[in-house]
Amino acid sequence: MESLRVLELYSGIGGMHYALKESGISAQVVAAVDINTTANKIYRHNFPDTPLWNKTIEGIPLDDFNQLSFDMIMMSPPCQPFTRLGLQGDVADPRCKSFLFILELLPRLCKLPTYIMLENVKGFESSSARDYLIKVLSGCGYTYQECMISPTNVGVPNSRLRYFLIAKMSAENSSIQTSDKGCSFSHVTDSEFPERSSVLRYKCQNIDQPSEDNPNVHVLYKRETQMDSQRKTNQNKDLSVQQIQDYLEPQMNINMELYLLKPKTLLRYGSILDIVQPHSRRSVCFTKGYGRYVEGTGSVLQCCMENEISSVFTNLDQLTEEEKLQKMFKLNLRYFTPREVANLMGFPQSFS
Repeated sequence: MESLRVLELYSGIGGMHYALKESGISAQVVAAVDINTTANKIYRHNFPDTPLWNKTIEGIPLDDFNQLSFDMIMMSPPCQPFTRLGLQGDVADPRCKSFLFILELLPRLCKLPTYIMLENVKGFESSSARDYLIKVLSGCGYTYQECMISPTNVGVPNSRLRYFLIAKMSAENSSIQTSDKGCSFSHVTDSEFPERSSVLRYKCQNIDQPSEDNPNVHVLYKRETQMDSQRKTNQNKDLSVQQIQDYLEPQMNINMELYLLKPKTLLRYGSILDIVQPHSRRSVCFTKGYGRYVEGTGSVLQCCMENEISSVFTNLDQLTEEEKLQKMFKLNLRYFTPREVANLMGFPQSFS
């Protein structure tokens, strides 16, 4: 089989490129496209031989795409229009413009790619952008499959639920063969705009869903309810998921002063921190605000195991600030290092 020629859109720091290499498929990324200058520096450092276009996608002429003669498109369009924590502007969000341009461009290519792979956040599956994508794919003669999957499904102790679509050009309109490990796929019917309630049918085991806020639920400590505590206990008992310690750097390699949580952070955000331990089999999704912001940006690590989290935080609000700090310091809480976050996101040790 000839090596696949791959176009990588929204290439970022090269996550999809690494995944393509790990797949064992004979492939060459003929061009990577992104406008984030910092991400492009990292991409170029790790993939110096890959042509990297620092251009807006909608500013690239059709002829330039045709000259690449690619067999596959990999892409992870901007997630902000679809994220649950955002405004969910969908196709009206200006950050969706480049993706809509791709969908308008696809039928005009002189040669349609054989494969298309797309990744995005939970929320994309119920968006108008997804409906338009399916309409274009069906009109071009692709079969496709969709799945929601988290790293915990493949044994990685991090919750990052994501939407994936795989499309294949097939004259027989036959289904793509996939593994059923972790989730089961089902083909979505080729209607112009499928009913959103039945857009995605999947079964994913061990996907971590946060509990809903309920003012009537009894809080044990921190802001931890009995349901929260039980959910985390269940996650930590799942032996199909590795432990956090398998992803940590040797302590001797870490300058702890750089990563320990500062007193003002502990005082202000201590009650909402998601704290994990080296033997934990769970952590929450890391975002680009990790280390700069606290709420909802990722877990922190308890380095001193001599004290239980519950004993530190129970009745903490009744203490003075100095007493609060003395208790929280006992946990020796720190942020994960960039290398450790990269490990949890599946990047190989060669990545830098």
